[in-house]
Amino acid sequence: MPIVREFTLPDLGEGLTGAEVVRWLVEVGEVIAVDQPVVEVETAKAAVEVPCPYGGVVTALFGQVGEELAVGAPLVTVAVAPEPGTAVPDGTGGGAGTTVERPLVGYGVAEGGKGSRRRRVGGPAVASAPAAASAPIAAPVAVPAAVAPPVAPVAPPVAPVAVPEPVAAPAGGGVVAVISPLVRRLAREHGVDLARVTGSGPDGLIMRADVERALRPAAPAPRSTAAAPVAAEAAEAELVPLRGLRRTVAEKLTRSHHEIPAATCWVDADATELLAMRAQLNQGPEPKVSLLALLARICVAGLARHPELNASVELDANGTATALRRHRAVHLGFAAQGERGLVVPVVRDAHRLTTEQLSAELSRLTVAARDGSLSPAELTGGTFTLNNYGVFGVDGSTPIINHPEAAMLGVGRITAKPWVHDGQLAVRQVTQLSFTFDHRVCDGGTAGGFLRFVADCLERPGVLLRQL
Repeated sequence: MPIVREFTLPDLGEGLTGAEVVRWLVEVGEVIAVDQPVVEVETAKAAVEVPCPYGGVVTALFGQVGEELAVGAPLVTVAVAPEPGTAVPDGTGGGAGTTVERPLVGYGVAEGGKGSRRRRVGGPAVASAPAAASAPIAAPVAVPAAVAPPVAPVAPPVAPVAVPEPVAAPAGGGVVAVISPLVRRLAREHGVDLARVTGSGPDGLIMRADVERALRPAAPAPRSTAAAPVAAEAAEAELVPLRGLRRTVAEKLTRSHHEIPAATCWVDADATELLAMRAQLNQGPEPKVSLLALLARICVAGLARHPELNASVELDANGTATALRRHRAVHLGFAAQGERGLVVPVVRDAHRLTTEQLSAELSRLTVAARDGSLSPAELTGGTFTLNNYGVFGVDGSTPIINHPEAAMLGVGRITAKPWVHDGQLAVRQVTQLSFTFDHRVCDGGTAGGFLRFVADCLERPGVLLRQL
């Protein structure tokens, strides 16, 4: 007799407490292999595919697309065939007959459009959890010979979806398209008639956002015909919910803006000599050194001179700053454009890497950011951030500090400009540097000293030799 195993959302690391279901990669009744990805979820850090440590027949899916699941919440149940010589539980729960769970191998990275050839088990149809108004899965599940010999019907120990409570039916006598207990509770607590709510989910499924929209007060009628186009335009506006990475970024930037007393200083620098030095470094057959790697090397050297900038502020329960934590290691974050938007990968122990090693690691993380394959660990733990927004063709910016760090260096585009060089007007490759710092960790003298050091290294790269 097959044993029904429940697989829960695992701890994805880095203090993450939950994840949002992006899409299901399997269906109820499908035969899956051990460690086959079953669902794609989006955390506050990255989108990942979660593999199931069991092989067998999927008997239930838990959670709808767009639903937030907590770590430890059920994901799927799988009917697995017991290994030869393994005792089978008698249905009374637990005991010596249960099989030993197999450890989870690891998480694959979500790749858009990638699918797999699916095998489904024949026999009675089994409804999946996201189906509207479906009952708990209790129908017999036929297991193919490759999984187990003919067996008696199997019912999972936990129902994936509770039977919806009776609600008022629409005028046509149909069933209200709502399945989430959270949605029903929200409607019940606020007196919302679900029969009068139009669902925005698949097949008209009523989502939480639909109930929240129904709770908003109706807009007043326009006082004149001139206001009608404005009202019509507002009705056509699209409401895009903040989820996953975008919600985390919004919360982090808001906290940074509200909590950190930030100040910004600027300086223009002549980067002609730095570009010439890079061209010399890249003449040989060795791996090429990127401009970003040289900027990273300059930042690391600057932090060695001004270690108070490689820090974070400790707060008490009341939000009052009580101490400064100066980090000995430089974990250098850098802004990179990925398929999910702007992300900040982190180069661990950047102070221990050579310029070539920095270039290689920056290149690897940049490719991973574009592919959406960065792990949560590669997106957290930074102590200082370098933002090269010049790649977007802009000259200047006022960076917002990446909380809880204390500073961020911004680099604009390098472009030909008139410049006084050796007392003569000449055309030079000029860039603007902007430096935002937490005024709690240092004063303007320290910030200005760091920025001036960076500018001097761009204009006279030989200055770096004193720091290496």
